[in-house]
Amino acid sequence: MSSKAKTPTPKPDGKPALVPKLRFPEFRDAAGWHQKPLGNVATFFKGKGLPKSALITDGKSLCIHYGELFTEYQEVIRSVRSRTNLEENVFLSVANDVLMPTSDVTPSGLAKSSCLNLENVILGGDILVIRTERQTVNGEFLARYIRHLENKVLQLVSGSTVFHLYASSMEKLVLSFPTVRAEQQKIAECLGSVDELIAAQARKLDALKTHKKGLMQQLFPREGETQPRLRFPEFQNTGEWEIRNVSQLAKVTTGAKDTQNKVEGGHYPFFVRSQTVEHIDCYSYEGEAVLTSGDGVGVGKNFHYIKGKFDFHQRVYCIYDFDEGVSGLFFYLYFSEHFGERVMRMSAKNSVDSVRMAMITEMPVTMPSLPEHQRLADCLASLDDLIAAQTQKLDALKTHKKGLMQQLFPSPEEVEA
Repeated sequence: MSSKAKTPTPKPDGKPALVPKLRFPEFRDAAGWHQKPLGNVATFFKGKGLPKSALITDGKSLCIHYGELFTEYQEVIRSVRSRTNLEENVFLSVANDVLMPTSDVTPSGLAKSSCLNLENVILGGDILVIRTERQTVNGEFLARYIRHLENKVLQLVSGSTVFHLYASSMEKLVLSFPTVRAEQQKIAECLGSVDELIAAQARKLDALKTHKKGLMQQLFPREGETQPRLRFPEFQNTGEWEIRNVSQLAKVTTGAKDTQNKVEGGHYPFFVRSQTVEHIDCYSYEGEAVLTSGDGVGVGKNFHYIKGKFDFHQRVYCIYDFDEGVSGLFFYLYFSEHFGERVMRMSAKNSVDSVRMAMITEMPVTMPSLPEHQRLADCLASLDDLIAAQTQKLDALKTHKKGLMQQLFPSPEEVEA
């Protein structure tokens, strides 16, 4: 691949043809890309029907519901997950079709496009189908290109409460196409190979997270039990874990009532909020602590383990000042495994959608000796480090792909310039 682009050849209207910053060697001397409205190379259709109730596991026909374009599919669809028994008044795909959702409660999702490489898949209503001549336009190239032009596509969205994207708008979208279809194919294959790397890295990360979850289920006793199913060899004959309440092991407090953002007066740049458990606010603290959500948004699900300085919101509980011989990291791991489920049951029982102080202070914690719970915490912390490293690799691959697309396609600012 080369970044040495050929000087653009003027078009009949006097404007230069566009050239991407990065081209494969075999196309380095090819003509520039020429701009044309999408309607000049595509025909537009719309899917039909297919309510969610028509999706069944053992259906005869493959199908795609428009909602799946937001959640299930990326730029290329090579296999379809859903099935239906609908046979009449359906719209069937042709390989190379590009699919886009046409309505959503937020506009940002309407810039999603996916190339379907399968014939005769039933396409539901609210799916815009962009059909091109396969010999002229590569569907994978087109789907990736449309996603690259996200900001331009979002300018075509209309609506206030429910947002819509119409064929009449998309057909006016100006794109720049290589004069040689083989260049489209090469770009599609290149980005496809990066997608495969991203997918492989995501599977590796998911496997590590699943391994950690399964390990924690064995390293901590189940509710009502006092010994885990799996122990390190040096602790296998050390007896049962001791049951103690949180209030016997640490102090519990909440943040202050003042919820205005502060950057001066001793307030620290790390903040824990009830909904997302991260912002900046009030009630400065320094030390080792476990923090958990206190209101109905994510009750019992949001945790942070913190060493050092931080601020936290009034609806966040801070478990701190642990007794000698108690590891805050162990507490965090224990809560991650047990706390959420127990709090949800207690909340339902008491008809509340928030965590009350007593729910935390009176919660029983099954504790091993300090050497054992330190060993356990170190083991899981090392696994967390591995997960963090693999997450960084995944993020780096996604960043690489984004940068690659910015060079393989002419910049959106150049199109229609």
